[in-house]
Amino acid sequence: MQKTMKRTLFFLPLLALLFTACTSGQNTSGSTIPASPTGKPYSVWMADSEMKRSPQGWMIDFRPVPKWDYTQGLFASALERVWKRTGDQKYFTYIQAFADTMITENGTIKTYKKADYNIDRVNPGKFLIGLHKETGKEKYKLALDQLRDQMRTHPRTSEGGFWHKKIYPHQMWLDGLYMASPFLAQYAATYNEPQLFNDVALQIELIDKHTYVQDKNLFYHGWDEKREQKWANPQTGLSPEVWGRAMGWFAMALVDVLDYMPQNHPKRNDILKVTQKMASAIAQYQDASTGLWWQVVDKGGQEGNYREASVSSMFTYFLVKSAKKGYIDQNYLTNARRGYNGILENLIQQNPDGTISITQVCAVAGLGGTPYRSGTYEYYINEEKRDNDPKAVSPFIMASLEFEEMGKASASK
Repeated sequence: MQKTMKRTLFFLPLLALLFTACTSGQNTSGSTIPASPTGKPYSVWMADSEMKRSPQGWMIDFRPVPKWDYTQGLFASALERVWKRTGDQKYFTYIQAFADTMITENGTIKTYKKADYNIDRVNPGKFLIGLHKETGKEKYKLALDQLRDQMRTHPRTSEGGFWHKKIYPHQMWLDGLYMASPFLAQYAATYNEPQLFNDVALQIELIDKHTYVQDKNLFYHGWDEKREQKWANPQTGLSPEVWGRAMGWFAMALVDVLDYMPQNHPKRNDILKVTQKMASAIAQYQDASTGLWWQVVDKGGQEGNYREASVSSMFTYFLVKSAKKGYIDQNYLTNARRGYNGILENLIQQNPDGTISITQVCAVAGLGGTPYRSGTYEYYINEEKRDNDPKAVSPFIMASLEFEEMGKASASK
């Protein structure tokens, strides 16, 4: 009771703010964008909070020692956007310091092994592209070229889909689409490798083909081409349940790939169709009472299920960015605002030191492996939860930036 009351007292000011004019203006459909109690943009407030919690970039994801991994890259990409929006050099300095901790002068990435063929390790290549463009330092190009080179020989399904990892043979996971596809699309656009866009489009085509179930209008977490895994349905190869964050990864991949996919590419319209299908699914399963989304997407309210912060942040980011760019119907901005407000009302807490936290985050989930992960409902709802996991922190920052940009554009009219 005491914990609930404490949280309610904090959120009351936020609830009031939802019905008042915001200092950053209004969005395109006329509804106000919530302001933070400090007047500081939420993107900056959360970025500064996480930098205070993790003074060095490798500390993200509660790491005790430096490691090159997708969560570090995710936060670095979020900070890169904050830097570009604010012009504040401290964000650039932070991500460059992480890169310089992990990359030697000859371009070797510490803790990275190409032979592992782990698609997660490719995601940080995106912020290295930005570092290379900004500084011109060759070591960043050498490092990101290693990641590009991995995908030349990365193991594939019989149709050409990237395996999630070498240790997960013949499997495509929704997560993997975010780990490689936006990087490859950005690399192709930046370093003039246009044929690479075909591969990016192929990955989206295949994951849509094999993980989407029309009757539910949902994408399942994983697919095993060989039907060898214990978690795989013997007929379809699909994992048993729809995990929210897996769909969130794929949703973010779609909207970020479209930033770089050429307007005249023959597969761009196909990617747009998948993007529109994703938006429909997200809106269909949005929680009516809070605007959030559930850990197991299609079983809202079932015992043990909970409204989870990373999927809610990822879906919100996808919806607001896709609608702003015209990839999906503008009516989805209503769903995006409900999602964002739901995060602020239910999942953001202010701390005594002036920072904010995002709560109710699934720490990690997967399929197979050791210890064995079954992909069942009971498995997903019982994985560890924690606050301030970067898989929620970073998409919350990115969603906030999208809303803040929208408000400034409206206010300047």
